[in-house]
Amino acid sequence: MAKLTNMQRNEITGPCTRLPRNVNMEKLQSGYLFPEIGMREVEHTQKYPHARLIRLGIGDTTQPIPDIITSAMAEHVYALSTVQGYRGYGAEQGNMELRMAIADKFYRDVGVKVNEVFVSDGAQCDISRLQAYIDSSVIVGQAGNFQSETRTYDNIVYMKCGPENNLFPDLSTTSRTDIIFFCSPNNPTGYAASRQQLQQLVDFAKANGSIIIYDSAYAAYVTDDSPTSIYEIPGAKEVAIEISSFSKFAGFTGVRLGWTVVPEELLYSNGFPVMKDYNRIVCTCFNGASSVAQAGGLACLSTEGYRALSTVVDYYKGNAEIIVDAFASLGLKVYGGKNAPYVWVHFPGMSSWDVFNEILEKTHIVTVPGRGFGPCGEGYVRISAFGHRECILEASRRLKNLYK
Repeated sequence: MAKLTNMQRNEITGPCTRLPRNVNMEKLQSGYLFPEIGMREVEHTQKYPHARLIRLGIGDTTQPIPDIITSAMAEHVYALSTVQGYRGYGAEQGNMELRMAIADKFYRDVGVKVNEVFVSDGAQCDISRLQAYIDSSVIVGQAGNFQSETRTYDNIVYMKCGPENNLFPDLSTTSRTDIIFFCSPNNPTGYAASRQQLQQLVDFAKANGSIIIYDSAYAAYVTDDSPTSIYEIPGAKEVAIEISSFSKFAGFTGVRLGWTVVPEELLYSNGFPVMKDYNRIVCTCFNGASSVAQAGGLACLSTEGYRALSTVVDYYKGNAEIIVDAFASLGLKVYGGKNAPYVWVHFPGMSSWDVFNEILEKTHIVTVPGRGFGPCGEGYVRISAFGHRECILEASRRLKNLYK
């Protein structure tokens, strides 16, 4: 049973229930990264009320959603006011037309079937449903105890992805786990794994009987021949679940729409299909994504809609190039920005929170301290390319003046 600290006892203002708290909740460490950044941002604004703050931290998209997509959503909203257009609950797995469009647009060449595609309210929710986030693993008791000295959990293997191993884990020294969470293009490093590297990852998972949770939310930003789906790799359907999102390529950060692919070939150790259990979870815990959001998603994947979104993606890529050039001109090591909307900058010998604070205090720019992404992020900050061009140019000027 969880115990209360003296401070927690002093906060109690009324009678308690007899329901004990989940003991695992007390293993969660401090606050989530972005609320902490938000709190420091508020404090900075109060200290400098007249400063023009530039937010290049959380990574919220800033460009408007193209008219063709918002028009489709508006038409759907209007249809809800008619007898013919109102439908009530939809299928938990998603609108069949949208599932077909996702399978055709992103997986036509790798043979993903429509029934393997599950539409959702966003990638973050799906990753949590699969208990692949650290916090969700802690809550259900899978992460083990937290070690304050190393700031790691006992049952989680942290795969170091630093410049010394080309931003890809050294699998020869990685121990076996049941689940491997892997994001490519990567957040925060901005690095897209090569075909050879992903083949190593798939082979590693097959040799160890593990399942890969593959986050491809930034696949639309890939500009070279790096794979945009794990299923481009032979054998991946036997070991991988892929999760993706409309948030970062379509500007749906507040609209909430994503999808997960669970192949029929993916089986538990007893031969039972993982897809059947995932379908059960979706049908039990979820009533389906918003029909309005799904109408927008369908418009995104139309020929005209996707062309319009590609222009927006190119805009953010241009922002990333400006940020990369700014830091590189200062002699700093810069990673990412080519296949992802994030730039990963190394400040050797410095604490990432100290760098965050210095940049915020002296330039009024919000970034993200690399330490918030795990132990290997110490000494780095992440800069988001999601922003208006004039803000990116102004941020570049301020940063050059600070570190020149």
